[in-house]
Amino acid sequence: MGVDDKFENKAEDLGGRAKETVGDVTGDDQLKAEGATDQLKAKAKDVGESVKDLGASVKDKFSK
Repeated sequence: MGVDDKFENKAEDLGGRAKETVGDVTGDDQLKAEGATDQLKAKAKDVGESVKDLGASVKDKFSK
């Protein structure tokens, strides 16, 4: 996973946390849910990138 991908995923996660917190403080359930969704998307992207990296690593080991 590239540094850019990690940065974008972390930014999305932090933005989601902020939305969730603001939604919680203001009682805005929709904003709170959007924040939780943003965090989940960021985590899913991290997992996808990790699986992709693992696949490339396995491929490299077998192609040598």
